Amino acid sequence: MSWLDSVPAWCWWLIALVVVAGGQEIRVGAGKSDARTARAELSDYRLQVAERDRRTAAQARSEEQRRQAVADEEGESARQQLELAQGRADAAESAAGGLRGEIDRLRAGHRATCDTIAAQQRQARTSAVVVLGGLLEESDRMAGSCAAALERSRIAGLACESIADRVKSGR
Repeated sequence: MSWLDSVPAWCWWLIALVVVAGGQEIRVGAGKSDARTARAELSDYRLQVAERDRRTAAQARSEEQRRQAVADEEGESARQQLELAQGRADAAESAAGGLRGEIDRLRAGHRATCDTIAAQQRQARTSAVVVLGGLLEESDRMAGSCAAALERSRIAGLACESIADRVKSGR
């Protein structure tokens, strides 16, 4: 008989149980170590992603600010040009007002002259000076308003083109 036969069967089961439990304990310990490593790697990855997102957001903000600065600069330039055009339109309107006053003076003078002519002659024909004066006055008024509208439209279009060009080129 050998010493192995002297060990009861339940001891063998106990030894097997201790060996299996010890193996499981080693396996669980290794799993915990792997889990800690994975958590640390996940934490590092989250930090990298957060930093990348922060940089991307900062770049997007910077680009938006650059584009807004371009738009603001061009808007200010267009506003100044519109003010200048409005000043020129006001000066032209003032000059046109002087011309209209002169036309009214000529009409009044013509009427005074025409009043001396017989009533039937005055009714028979319309004075060319009065008709042409009215046409000139109306066409001058329309030309001034059209010129002002076209100048505003031109300035606004040039400002839009400039903004688009500068945003595309990145200046």
